[in-house]
Amino acid sequence: MRILVVEDELDLQEAIAEGLRIVGYAVDVCSNGEVAYELAYVENYDLIILDLNLPKMDGLKVLEKIREEKEELKVLILSARSSVSDKVKGLDIGANDYLTKPFDFAELEARIRNLLRRKFIQENNLLACGDVKIDLLKRIAFVDEIELILTKKEFVLLEYLLMNQERVVSQEELIDHIWDSNADSFSGAIRVHIATLRKKLKALLDYDPIRTKIGEGYHIVKNDGDA
Repeated sequence: MRILVVEDELDLQEAIAEGLRIVGYAVDVCSNGEVAYELAYVENYDLIILDLNLPKMDGLKVLEKIREEKEELKVLILSARSSVSDKVKGLDIGANDYLTKPFDFAELEARIRNLLRRKFIQENNLLACGDVKIDLLKRIAFVDEIELILTKKEFVLLEYLLMNQERVVSQEELIDHIWDSNADSFSGAIRVHIATLRKKLKALLDYDPIRTKIGEGYHIVKNDGDA
């Protein structure tokens, strides 16, 4: 999943971004409201962490403009403004959640997981396709009852394919949602990670659940007989 962190306190911005990268998210950062709006408009983020006290454009104005263009984009306000009126205003304008500073990173991470899960109705916090499953709370992948040991990129690739298993996902979309803005779209990174993920899944399933549609992209199937 790809996240934009909008925070003008650079030490805090770096700490949040690094913490999120450690747990597997692709993260871009910026420190003013105008750039935040431009990035939100041109890039495909799954979630934005938005400070309110920003130079050039206030965070609430950024949120208003985002909502004019992208109603479904998840926005979590992270701000020192702690009054009830500020929280109500932010939520009324269109924020999906509001967390005040100072905060605990574990709570921020939990709120992010919760917001990203809301796109998908899952029982017991599981994503599943046949015997391939991901526990969204524990961040563990497994085949049947056997834990699948994956790298961070392999895990988020599998997570994204499971979240979108009803359709073919293009390489460009995977780059948009799994890699940050420094990714080289012409590199072989996607193919390399897909290949290693396939190898690990096939070792436990005895078939390859990831299908390639030439010129279109990838999708995941339940069994060897699926198209």
